Amino acid sequence: MTPANAQRQSDRRDEILAAAQRCFVRSGFHKTSMHEICLEAGMSPGNLYRYFPSKEAIIAGIAERDRAEVAQEFAQADLSHGLFPLLEGMAHHHFTERSIEQVKLCTEVMSEARRDPEIARISAAFDADIRKWLVDLFRAAAERGDIAKDADIEGAVDMLIIIADGVWWRRALDPHFKADALIPVFMDITRHMLRSRAEGTAQEKTS
Repeated sequence: MTPANAQRQSDRRDEILAAAQRCFVRSGFHKTSMHEICLEAGMSPGNLYRYFPSKEAIIAGIAERDRAEVAQEFAQADLSHGLFPLLEGMAHHHFTERSIEQVKLCTEVMSEARRDPEIARISAAFDADIRKWLVDLFRAAAERGDIAKDADIEGAVDMLIIIADGVWWRRALDPHFKADALIPVFMDITRHMLRSRAEGTAQEKTS
């Protein structure tokens, strides 16, 4: 395959994923048909099936696209100015800059994961990657002295992922929700969770 043909195929895959995303957000994953995706993408069923044999394969493609984007974000994460300024920038990007279409698609996938084992597997794999990247980032920050080395990193990561999911659900459900107003509170919670365990124990004893 020539580089030009490979690029055309990659571009076509991206067009299909974008069309499917619009359909899933508009109609929901369960109600969207492959025919509807074909119409949205402007292509025949036979041509679409060459790229993606099922809706689950399309979801897998969307997940892989998003995974590559987030992986690049973590790979380029710069701790030179400290962990917390970096986290605040990430929170601003994911809580406020991500389009409402992306947010609604994510919640649609989470809902479908309750019903479809393959979607659940794809979603769980993406979550596991994000969890690993955050744990690695926090451990690197602990080595730099940005956070305590005895901080409960894994517990903090689990809770931060839960909070992030909640923010996205609220954005999807409430058109008046202002996620940017919560970022200072989110950062306070994050700092608290990443404090020294010894410090937390001492505070509990004096309270």
